[in-house]
Amino acid sequence: MSTEAGRTHFNFGQNFRLTVKGAPAWLLGACVLLLVLVPLLAPRSVVFFGTPSIEEHARDKARDEIRRRFSEGVIMLHAKEYNHALTAFHRVLEIDPKMPEAHVNIGFALLGLGKAKAAADFFDTATVLRPDQMNAYFGLGEALNQLGDKLGALQSMETYLHRSPKDDPYRAKAEAAVWELRAALNADKAAAPPAAGKGRAVAGK
Repeated sequence: MSTEAGRTHFNFGQNFRLTVKGAPAWLLGACVLLLVLVPLLAPRSVVFFGTPSIEEHARDKARDEIRRRFSEGVIMLHAKEYNHALTAFHRVLEIDPKMPEAHVNIGFALLGLGKAKAAADFFDTATVLRPDQMNAYFGLGEALNQLGDKLGALQSMETYLHRSPKDDPYRAKAEAAVWELRAALNADKAAAPPAAGKGRAVAGK
C-alpha cells in the first residue's frame, strides 16, 4: 500500500505475495491438499467447472437412444413391419424396463404377428405400470377377444370407453367391439343347456 498526493493505493499483487510468504507452511499445504481432494471425494454427480459428469453423459446418451429406437419402432409398426418394430421396442425396454408405451407397442406388434397370448401379457403389464394407459386396455380387449375370452375382452373395452376422451380416434371401434361382444355373450347364454334338475318334469308327479 502506498500514498500519493493524499490518495491511498492498494497493491493487490504485493499484498498477496506478502500474505503467502507470511503464512505457515502447514496452512499452505492444507490448502493445496484441499484443492486436490475436493473433486475426488465429492459425489460423482457433482459437476466441477461446467464439465458434465460421467453419469449425466450416460443418462443423456440413454435418453437419446430411447427416443431414436422408439421412433423407429413406431414407424415400423405403422408400416406393419412387426418384427422390426419388436426389435426396436425391445431395445427400449432394455434401457427403460418400466416404460408403459413400449409395452403397449410391443403388444400391438405381437397382435400383428398373431401372438395374442404374448400380446395380452404386455398390455396387462402396461396397465399395471400406468393404470391410465388407455390404449393398453383397448389392445388387451382385442387380444382377449382373439383368445376367446369374451367376458375379459368386454371388460377391457368397457374400461377403455369409460376412461378415454370422447374424441379418441379408436372410440368408435371400441364401441362396435363392445356391442358385438355383448351380443355374443347373450347368444352363448341363450344357447347354454339348462342346469340339471331345471325345466324337466319329475317322473311320477
